[in-house]
Amino acid sequence: MINTWVNHAIKEIDADFQRSADTHLIRLNLSDFPGISLYLKDESTHPSGSLKHRLARSLFLYGLCNGWINENTPIIEASSGSTAISEAYFARLLGLPFIAVMPACTAPRKIEQIEFYGGRCHFVEHSSQIYDVSEQLAREMNGHYMDQFTYAERATDWRGNNNIADSIFRQMSHETHPIPRYLVMSAGTGGTSATLGRYIRYQGHKTELIVVDPENSVFYDYFQHRDATVSASCSSRIEGIGRPRAEPSFIPSVIDSMIQVPDAASIATLYWLEKLLGRKVGGSTGTNVWGALQLAEKMRERGESGSIVTLLCDSGERYLNTYYNSEWVANNIRVLAPFSEKLLGLK
Repeated sequence: MINTWVNHAIKEIDADFQRSADTHLIRLNLSDFPGISLYLKDESTHPSGSLKHRLARSLFLYGLCNGWINENTPIIEASSGSTAISEAYFARLLGLPFIAVMPACTAPRKIEQIEFYGGRCHFVEHSSQIYDVSEQLAREMNGHYMDQFTYAERATDWRGNNNIADSIFRQMSHETHPIPRYLVMSAGTGGTSATLGRYIRYQGHKTELIVVDPENSVFYDYFQHRDATVSASCSSRIEGIGRPRAEPSFIPSVIDSMIQVPDAASIATLYWLEKLLGRKVGGSTGTNVWGALQLAEKMRERGESGSIVTLLCDSGERYLNTYYNSEWVANNIRVLAPFSEKLLGLK
């Protein structure tokens, strides 16, 4: 039996997709790496402002087609910000109530954007509480807990259908080195890295997927030891990436290698990128680019040429009270100088 409202909701999401253009691929020109091209896939230009727009669209379609979301279903998500902003966008599109369960320390600008789209924020003291509280709210409200940390790796069609991997390889097709030597991605849910890794294998590309991980995240340890019970007592200071537990959507078997990135390197890199691009970027982008630069150095040492693609995940305007606040940085991040000096020497 056809559910008229669900059918309408799917058409609304598809229509929104058709109104959206693909995101830009920005080439960074760095003469210090001859024969090596570095690219940024700019996901900040999505209507809801981040890479998570793709995930939110997929999660809504997944929930609708599974019969989990119907007319008036409250949507609940565990999120520190960007996923919640994007889900609030789609909830408003469909006229559904939305609640984001998040740590109280979430950047104020993200909270404002969730509320702008009509969402409500439910705060917890520690990031480890977001899962149980989200499930509880869904039960109490007879709603649907989106659970991005479980469903991110399966809600997206990794074989094609204009997913992010398909978009990157299409946009790279006319470049000097069209098949990237490396794709570099940080992990929050693990959904994007799963999509990239699966797509690379499905298409038979020789590209290696490198996942970068910030401090206070267990993904690197999980990748090294395959212990799904690993956990951390602290939360990542780089919002949107790094987790205190091994999330179900993080699939280590599709990753070729991982790099641990100091938080100070991530922040120093986003300042360096601001000068290079003329605009602010978020902390996860700093993590991505620092990892990409380490790979470029190794390629140069080996005398290799090729391309490296990574992601610009969101705008730095969301982090004016944290990463772009000197007092916050002084209180929360170690000395930037060693990393800043290294970056300033690049040209």
